[in-house]
Amino acid sequence: MDKNSKIYIAGHLGLVGSALVRALEKKGFKNIVVRRHAELDLVDQAAVKEFFEQEKPEYVFLAAAKVGGIHANNTYPAEFIYINLQIQNNIIHNSYLSGVKKLCVLGSSCIYPKFAPQPMKEEYLLDGKLEPTNEPYAVAKIAGIKMCQAYNKQYGTNFISVMPANLYGPNDNFDLENSHVLAALVRKFVEAKRSAPPSVTVWGTGNPRREFLHVDDMADACLFLMENYNGNEILNVGTGKDVTIKELAEMIAKTVDFKGEIIFDTAKPDGTPRKLLDVSMINKLGWKASISLRDGIREVIHL
Repeated sequence: MDKNSKIYIAGHLGLVGSALVRALEKKGFKNIVVRRHAELDLVDQAAVKEFFEQEKPEYVFLAAAKVGGIHANNTYPAEFIYINLQIQNNIIHNSYLSGVKKLCVLGSSCIYPKFAPQPMKEEYLLDGKLEPTNEPYAVAKIAGIKMCQAYNKQYGTNFISVMPANLYGPNDNFDLENSHVLAALVRKFVEAKRSAPPSVTVWGTGNPRREFLHVDDMADACLFLMENYNGNEILNVGTGKDVTIKELAEMIAKTVDFKGEIIFDTAKPDGTPRKLLDVSMINKLGWKASISLRDGIREVIHL
């Protein structure tokens, strides 16, 4: 990519998309194309086709998706599989039709089997059963991976798929019903600091281990891979370190100076016992995460 390349970011208002815009602008890229949902519905096949025919972007980042935590995935499984499949089908196929030079598709660590060996290597994909609570979303993301690989094989395209760890940062969704765990906990403890209840309740046992990647690190990795990786295999992007949900909750509570009790509601689901990515492949290519979890949480809380 040169500084005048036309770059389309699908999902530019979301967590990852907005970070990509910031990263590209910081590096001096001048020709960034974006569309709000009201201007372009990515589920609409005809609309997406028309957009690609008119704009003819050279590079595309697919960061648009319907996302959410355990509650959202359990409540809206049909929406999660339908919307994500439609978005991927439309963007990937029209990137091929319009001659996009390179496409980067954002996946998710939930593509790996529920009981995959830890840390999870890229080769573990489809080696076992998925976590039931987010299976529809994971199946959609796996379909996107396989679609990119199939187009590369049949049409000679240069479509890459990257699998991030749990993401957090500016422009995250802090809705308690539909957010991911870190954002939900930040909101709970920030509000608890203001209202001073005697305790805060956290879903599950607190024992599951999760890896968290700051979205600015993710954006930096995506730009790095667009410049330095042309393979057909998926690539994990993460820190290579994880914490328990209990440790995460305690870290956030300490950061906001909440002094009450933390109660774990063991009647609520835990999800996958552990999700830690093996990031040796991207590290060997020359990229490593730089933002610590403690620093990242402090930044999010003081946004």
